[in-house]
Amino acid sequence: MGLFLLVFAIFLVVVLAMSVGFIVQKKSISGSCGGISALGMDKACDCDEPCDDKKERMAKEKEWQKNRIH
Repeated sequence: MGLFLLVFAIFLVVVLAMSVGFIVQKKSISGSCGGISALGMDKACDCDEPCDDKKERMAKEKEWQKNRIH
């Protein structure tokens, strides 16, 4: 049981060190094989017309940009 706790503690320290290093570098997580752009798609939804939810989010974003203080 002591060996398990030791290995678990080392594992936690390694994960913590990796996450701190990642946060300090301020990088975003990216796929290793190009993601959807490797499939020739520009966005997650390859529809010609955005769905109602997307249109609503775009309208809110546009309104926010319009009311933003410069």
